[in-house]
Amino acid sequence: MSCDHPSHRNQLPAPCIIDTGTVVSKQDMQRLLSDLTRVRYIHFQNGVSVCEGEGCVLEVFADVQRATLVANHALYINVCSFDYLELGRSGETSWFDLVQDGRQLRLIPLVNLLEEQRSHSFDPAALEAMVAEVLSASWDAQIDDEEHFPF
Repeated sequence: MSCDHPSHRNQLPAPCIIDTGTVVSKQDMQRLLSDLTRVRYIHFQNGVSVCEGEGCVLEVFADVQRATLVANHALYINVCSFDYLELGRSGETSWFDLVQDGRQLRLIPLVNLLEEQRSHSFDPAALEAMVAEVLSASWDAQIDDEEHFPF
């Protein structure tokens, strides 16, 4: 069975960007940035570095009424503040350049998403032991209630 419907024949395929390229869709920009946690940021104005620092991405949103804020090691990123996002890579280092006119905010992830997910994985035996402990405590509480409040 084919997905080639008559009404879709004249449409271009959706973009496919792998590691480098330009993203103009606000939804795609938001999806890319929402996985970021700790970053190094560099603010460029007309190609000149104005300031830089490290912080945590606390929120990524799309709202024409709200600002992008970078202060006190916290980043609140509004994708509507930028015209496009440029993905870049050099060796193992990736970055996200948010661009609007002569302004550029470069975000360099400090946490590897794959390593972070591995460190949060559960040991099945440990999980089973925790569940057994919770169930046992629940049963003990029920027995204590029955002893103190018989009906």
